[in-house]
Amino acid sequence: MVSYDDEKVTALSSELVQACGHLKDLGEMEKGVVIKDPHLIASAKYHLIVGIEAAIDLANHLIAKNRWRAPEDYADTFRIMEEQGLIDAEFSARLQRMARFRNRLIHIYWDVDNEIIYNLLQEDICDIEEFLTEYLRFLRTE
Repeated sequence: MVSYDDEKVTALSSELVQACGHLKDLGEMEKGVVIKDPHLIASAKYHLIVGIEAAIDLANHLIAKNRWRAPEDYADTFRIMEEQGLIDAEFSARLQRMARFRNRLIHIYWDVDNEIIYNLLQEDICDIEEFLTEYLRFLRTE
């Protein structure tokens, strides 16, 4: 049986869902409007960071509560989720790329192409939500 704190999972899930909602709203806007507006791009970057960090925090919560091996870095948290049967290898690889992108947003945010940000709004937001769905499914079945 997997150990977890329901309140912590609920709080982090809420953060993730809210961030995804904001990202979806930005993704519905016209590309030219978003990539040329520094405030919209900053908002997208911020909500990407929040959503990705919430997913990482959810993974780290299970890792710590269940005394699974310590992750080497943020990307490794998703490798551990794969090892524990929460996600498959292909999805784990996508989430690991997402964690590495979070590092880039945090540490070299000025060198992230606005087109890449907009493309993420169009294509990859569902990965964060899919992780939450799989995470909650895993908790219900354990």
